Formats: sequence, structure tokens, C-alpha cells
Amino acid sequence: MNTNDYTIRLEKAEDYREVENLVRESFWNVYRPGCSEHFVIHVLRDDPAFVKELDFVMEQNGVLIGQNMFMRTVIEADDGRVIPVLTMGPIGITPELKRKGYGKKLLDYSLEKAAAMGFGAVLFEGNIGFYGHSGFTYARSFGIRYHDLPEGADDSFFLCKELIPGFLDGITGVYQTPRGYYVDDADVEKFYKAFPHKEKLRLPGQIF
Repeated sequence: MNTNDYTIRLEKAEDYREVENLVRESFWNVYRPGCSEHFVIHVLRDDPAFVKELDFVMEQNGVLIGQNMFMRTVIEADDGRVIPVLTMGPIGITPELKRKGYGKKLLDYSLEKAAAMGFGAVLFEGNIGFYGHSGFTYARSFGIRYHDLPEGADDSFFLCKELIPGFLDGITGVYQTPRGYYVDDADVEKFYKAFPHKEKLRLPGQIF
């Protein structure tokens, strides 16, 4: 990958539909037949927890090829404190450029900007095989638990990265996903109608 063949900038209002289509293409039939991520990003932009200063797109030759966004959330600590943190995503790269290094470049840039704004940690659901290369590890190693997850259940999807070293020292507790990520399937179906038809497929490896 030529490190000079892309730019990363903040998303603009005029990018919204193109970004939503990019996210749709990136996630289509990956985790479920079809996807909901393009509707999630549509909804999250109006959420009070949305961090507009960390809403990025990646561009190549005037075409959007990637995006990432962050939301404010909290850890409800076992000692009664409420610890402000970030969660992230959806983060996506256009399908034809996946596994070429662009996703990591966008991720690392985004994390640097979040750290520069003074945020202490990012927690989210992801694959350690990819995100581990950017410094994420299992949230359990910090003593942070995923909300609503039964004791003993697999939590290997739940990842964390400190942006300020030691930020989570002495903290154990439960992470809360922002409510804006939970969308109604009926609303997703209505949103589909604004985009060209794509076939929903049940494929091996889907988790929903």
C-alpha cells in the first residue's frame, strides 16, 4: 500500500449517504444476512454521545474508501464511580480494499486523535486478530466486564485499549454500550429501501 495514496479527514454532511453506502457494502452479509451497520451510523450521528470531532473518512482519488466513528460511554465501576470512556465503530473499508492495510492506517490515525483529545480508553466489540495489531487486548485483563454477559460466557470479542497509560489502574466494573447502537429490525428494513437492492444471504461464519 502506498502511504501517500489516501487522505483521512472529518466526515461532512454531504458525505453522509456515500458513507452509509460504503458501510453497507463493507458489512453486507458479513455478520448476518444483509446488515444493519449503515442504519446504525445514520442513527448515531444524532445521538448526544456521538463525538463529531472523531468522525473520520478515508479518501482515495476523490472517492471515499473507509470510515470510523466514536461514541462516549462509561464504565460503571464496582466502587461506585462512573468512568468516562469511548467506544468505536462501525469502522469499515470498501470491500475491494480490505486486507491491504488501509483499515489499520485509519484505525491508528483515529486512536491518535482520540488520545490527543484526552480520552483515556476505548472499549468495543471486535476481533483480536485484527485489533491486537493496534494495541487492543481483552477487556477482561483490565477487570472490565461486558454488560449483560453471563458469568463464564465467552468474552473474547470484548476488547480494550488504554489511550492514557494507567487510565484503568484500580478500576473494575461493567462497560455499558450506548443505547444508540440498538436499532429496531423494522426500522432497518425501512432504511434498506433507500438503497439499491442487494441479496441477503445466510453464509458460514455469520453470528446473527
